[in-house]
Amino acid sequence: MLLAIDTSAGSSVAVVDFERGVLAEASDPGTRGHAERIGRLIADALAEAKISPAELSAVAAGMGPGPFTGLRVGIVAARAFALAAGKPVVNLVSHDAIAFDAYREGHDGPLLVVTDARRRELYWSFYERADEVGLPVRADGPQLAKPDELPHSDAVRLDAASVSAAALGLLAEHTWKHQRPFASGEALYLRSPDVTPSAGPKRVTG
Repeated sequence: MLLAIDTSAGSSVAVVDFERGVLAEASDPGTRGHAERIGRLIADALAEAKISPAELSAVAAGMGPGPFTGLRVGIVAARAFALAAGKPVVNLVSHDAIAFDAYREGHDGPLLVVTDARRRELYWSFYERADEVGLPVRADGPQLAKPDELPHSDAVRLDAASVSAAALGLLAEHTWKHQRPFASGEALYLRSPDVTPSAGPKRVTG
């Protein structure tokens, strides 16, 4: 049983189990104020599922792609919760959860998952198919592109406004069950943050 957290597009938290499916999900579509929402969403999901942290086996974290500030909130929340509960963290690409949900709902064949990167840019990931156990096969991406520069135009395009933590958690359960590798612990910002460290005091001339 997992607690899954994703803040790559909105904020979403879920409790899932491989056998019982989705036990609870709490989401907020807002693209600002993730830090103010995430604690409440975690509490709501655990309360709805009637689950204590001790009953969880791990915490699943969506690693993006996503804007720097929002994505960082979810990753930090997942790691902090896991540390406090004494549970491991498993990392997943957020786009993989979108693709997993699409294939689970019956899509067949190539798929281009697209999410908003702001600044008139898009995040994208290309999937060839679902494998024999239903896990998406990502062949390209995640990457960042202008809307008119998206590749794989022959694939079905799926524009997603949010990432479901329920889908992320189920993907994590199936990834573990079928002994497939998880993602690395590196957040997929794909661009530098808006705020950068100062280069030092400016020189004043008279």
